[in-house]
Amino acid sequence: MRNSSIFAMVTGDLTLVEAELLSVIQTPVQMLADISVHLTKAGGKRLRPALYLLCAKQGLSSSNDKISVAVAIELIHMATLVHDDVIDNAATRRGIATANAQWGNHASVLSGDYLFAKAFSMVAAKGNNEILRILADIISSMCEGEIVQIKESFNPDQSEADYYDRIAKKTADFIAGSARMGAITAGMSAADTQALHDYGYALGMAFQITDDILDFTSSVQQMGKPAGNDLRQGIITLPIIHALRDRTSGQQLREIILRRQMNEADLEQGLSIVHNAGSIEYSYSQVARYLQQAQDVLPRSLNEPVRAALLEMAAFVGKRNY
Repeated sequence: MRNSSIFAMVTGDLTLVEAELLSVIQTPVQMLADISVHLTKAGGKRLRPALYLLCAKQGLSSSNDKISVAVAIELIHMATLVHDDVIDNAATRRGIATANAQWGNHASVLSGDYLFAKAFSMVAAKGNNEILRILADIISSMCEGEIVQIKESFNPDQSEADYYDRIAKKTADFIAGSARMGAITAGMSAADTQALHDYGYALGMAFQITDDILDFTSSVQQMGKPAGNDLRQGIITLPIIHALRDRTSGQQLREIILRRQMNEADLEQGLSIVHNAGSIEYSYSQVARYLQQAQDVLPRSLNEPVRAALLEMAAFVGKRNY
């Protein structure tokens, strides 16, 4: 995604972000340095810092300040990913070995904590308490979402509303906060700042639903993890919730989930039920609904190149296959 035309306006800034990421994680503790570099070079979409930078393009703030906040945003994202991999006992992410697979859980958790600390140190150095508060709220929300996900694992009685609340905390609030921080950096009005926050929220909801769909439709090569991983771990996503309502095979899927220990036959059967129940199509309809919301709330004050990039970003989220 970083090479896409979506981010043409901020390509130079993203290059600076990459360089600063590698600079800020330097430490004389070799294992910590190795893990941090591994996480940074693993790459990713850089969606959150890019969204922040795009929204900040409306204003005249110094490039240095913007890069620091963008780096902090990505450091926090990286920290949450390394913690997620420990929680999920994941062996690979984006097709390469996770930090916990290479260095163990203890070192990985501490590395995530290190990245959190670096992020807050960077923002604190700029003296921006409002940005600090938003970042702290984002992390609090993500922790709440993860705890709820753990608590409700293998629970087939979750509603769509439960699911939307969980993914808002896990994903959408961070993307919304990235857009809000960009608007604040740009000095936009309170109304336009809220509008960009709402855009980011709707984009984040669509992004996470798409991610949950791809768990059923993508290959290991595309996603860097096996299909059906969420189902195997008892993470009840929108396609599963929809399929559980199916009169023909919903009860069968429920029984598979309640077994907790799924063999390959159980997993294949569960995947088949989700596909045959029309749950992928239904979930994509909800992606479309959120993306329409994202497009509808964009403030009129945006300059045309920024508006075009944000519209293109929404289109990408709806079409991505990785």
